[in-house]
Amino acid sequence: MRAKQIVTVVIIVLIAAAAFMGLQELFSPERRVSPDMRRKEAVGLINIDGIIAAGEGGLFSYGGGDRLQEEFRRAAKDPIKALVVRINSAGGSAAASQEIYGEIKKVRQEGKVVVVSMADMAASGGYMIACAADYIVANPATVTGSIGVFMDATNLQGLYDLLGIEYEVIKSGQFKDALNPARPLTDEERELLQALIDDVYDQFVHMVAEGRGMGREEVLQYADGRILTGRQALEAGLVDELGSLYDSINIAAEMAGIEGEPEIFRYGRRSFWGMVLEGSSFNFGPLLSLPGGEGTLFK
Repeated sequence: MRAKQIVTVVIIVLIAAAAFMGLQELFSPERRVSPDMRRKEAVGLINIDGIIAAGEGGLFSYGGGDRLQEEFRRAAKDPIKALVVRINSAGGSAAASQEIYGEIKKVRQEGKVVVVSMADMAASGGYMIACAADYIVANPATVTGSIGVFMDATNLQGLYDLLGIEYEVIKSGQFKDALNPARPLTDEERELLQALIDDVYDQFVHMVAEGRGMGREEVLQYADGRILTGRQALEAGLVDELGSLYDSINIAAEMAGIEGEPEIFRYGRRSFWGMVLEGSSFNFGPLLSLPGGEGTLFK
């Protein structure tokens, strides 16, 4: 019995220590520093995982737009010659994706090469971000594309009537409760929201065309929300090459004129505890999203 108690105490202590170290690293303003970074030609590596949203991205997720912008701003100032952005995301907030897109362009403006490496998925907002890079590498089976925007509205009026629930709204203007779940959309509301979706969609198409050096009509052939494999995307001109993460690093090093094996400098505050519980973030109801993620434009 005593041996079991000792083992139990040891396990509890280890878990507590891992939790403390993980949270300390997660919230620390400091980042890992490569001791050889200023003596070697390095390639930076930033991971974009999970739902893309504004803010810190939750306790255990790494899709927080604000945190990622901070990492890109650091990469722009650091003495790296190239940056690889590893994307494994189905999308998320349109606005957060646009902000990250803009930060990647700023990294390029500092004279650094930026190569995107697509993992399992780099779709919708994930693909939007990729278009800011100099070069995009996907795996043959990567799921990408999904160029489009959506907004969902749930009509629970029938259920409320069945349960005898009366839902009243006091509002300041005609459109303030346009997504009221207790009733269907009016024709005027549907027209207003469609115009909003169309505008964000137009911005998305423009960003893809600009980033990929394609004409608008070329992009529109694939901008109907469809998803593609990496191989299909290569045929469509939406990516540049097929390969792995380390292929992408080698391509970035070659494009930046780095000779020999580059040092890889990993950005971010990924902790042991965060990796154990990765994916346990909480997201509340999307209003306007890029397909595959949860993100909000207006509340």
